[in-house]
Amino acid sequence: MKEAVTLKQIAEKLGISVTAVSKALKDYPDISKKTKKLVRKTAKELNYKPNTFAVNLRTKESKTIGLIIPVIVHHFFSNVIKGIIAQAEKKGYLVIILQSNESYELEKKQLDLLMSQRVDGIIISLANGTSNFSHLNDIIAQEKPLVMFDKIAKVVKCSKVIIDDRKAAYMATQHLIDTGCKRIAHFRGSLLPQNSIDRFLGYKKALEDNNMVFDPALVYLCECGDMSFEEGQNNAKKLLNDHNDVDGIFINTDLVAIGAMTEFNKQGIKIPDDISIVGFSNWFMASVISPSLTTIDQPGYQMGKAAFKQLFKEIKAAKKNKTVEPEVITLDTALVKRDSTK
Repeated sequence: MKEAVTLKQIAEKLGISVTAVSKALKDYPDISKKTKKLVRKTAKELNYKPNTFAVNLRTKESKTIGLIIPVIVHHFFSNVIKGIIAQAEKKGYLVIILQSNESYELEKKQLDLLMSQRVDGIIISLANGTSNFSHLNDIIAQEKPLVMFDKIAKVVKCSKVIIDDRKAAYMATQHLIDTGCKRIAHFRGSLLPQNSIDRFLGYKKALEDNNMVFDPALVYLCECGDMSFEEGQNNAKKLLNDHNDVDGIFINTDLVAIGAMTEFNKQGIKIPDDISIVGFSNWFMASVISPSLTTIDQPGYQMGKAAFKQLFKEIKAAKKNKTVEPEVITLDTALVKRDSTK
């Protein structure tokens, strides 16, 4: 393996001091333009690369951040990653991406790993299995900048980037009511995540505000989380067996909704004539299935950008030994009307 070119080698080739080479590469004003040009030309010819590890030790910055997400193969989270990376690259940061696989224990290990790698800050969306937040409070106690997004813990004192899940779910359910649905079911996500709780509460509030009776028997839990096509199919089967008078469903994510639609189509249930469906997230698949899925647009890319911008602000403040008051940044959502509702 070829050894990396050093400042000393450039200095020896040009017959100047190492200090002069270093200053020329950093564009110091006390070095002439002619010397700077010569040093840069020689550095390029020799394929010189700065020793980022040494720079990081000197500046006490790793120029890396950690990102922990529940699942990578997910339309929403892939868009979040794109948003974070787009902003991180502008600031010269590397992003270490880890997947908790909805596991609390793995999430804890990954936080420890990121801390051992001395990342400058951490962005996280919590696993469905996370109900104890001591590992997150430990990060904050060590004054490491931490930003949560999407699946958050309200009791943890750090910045958060979210949507108003309750308002979005209310909007989805209200649309079903406005289009004539009289008996509306809800396929909800796991019991723990705050966004799953808020979507359920938004659904329930919309029913109450329209003088419709809330029936807990019409709420179906996705026990494997909110990412399962099969759960959508299975819950659709249960619904048809238990409550064949249901004419509308608000479903926690598009993938579960598409699973349900597949089962209804198989059993000859016409969408939206027999049953109307609203999903959540606005996956690409939602626009290409037949019928196309009415859904809530969840701005993943913008959420990723906002999360990194907030983290970067806190990293810069921490470097100056300043504290930043945690912020809650709430992004707008919208109802995308398609063919699965009347």
